[in-house]
Amino acid sequence: MTELKIGDKAPDFTLPADGGGQIALNDYTGKNLVIYFYPKDNTPGCTTEALDFTAHTPKFDAANTAILGVSKDSVKKHDNFIAKHDLKVRLISDQDSDMIERYGVWVQKKLYGREYMGIERATFLIDKNGKIVQIWRKVRVKGHAEQVLEQAQSL
Repeated sequence: MTELKIGDKAPDFTLPADGGGQIALNDYTGKNLVIYFYPKDNTPGCTTEALDFTAHTPKFDAANTAILGVSKDSVKKHDNFIAKHDLKVRLISDQDSDMIERYGVWVQKKLYGREYMGIERATFLIDKNGKIVQIWRKVRVKGHAEQVLEQAQSL
């Protein structure tokens, strides 16, 4: 698949979500949407990122913007992650990597000289019409939620 770019229509998805049930892209029609991809629940960087987005949830709500986190973790792990850290963001489980691959964030990574496939920490801002308006790749967690909020507030 070609890499997604600003102006593209966001790839559709329907996946299991925290708390049971499913979440689909079209559930957010008429609302802006932040989709952030992260490697694993309860790891230091991923926890910080989820807490940062949670801290800014009221401001995202005021900007008519919902937040979804996506990883390969199970719904049960997501539920535990949310309960442990009192998260206010929704988390969806993509254990088959379907959405992860369509958004182009299943990439080759390198750690201590070892190469492996994994989720690139990346964020997509989608407008109320389903168009991608901003993409952040190889995200550094510190200050990231604030950058995303600033862009969401400008829509």
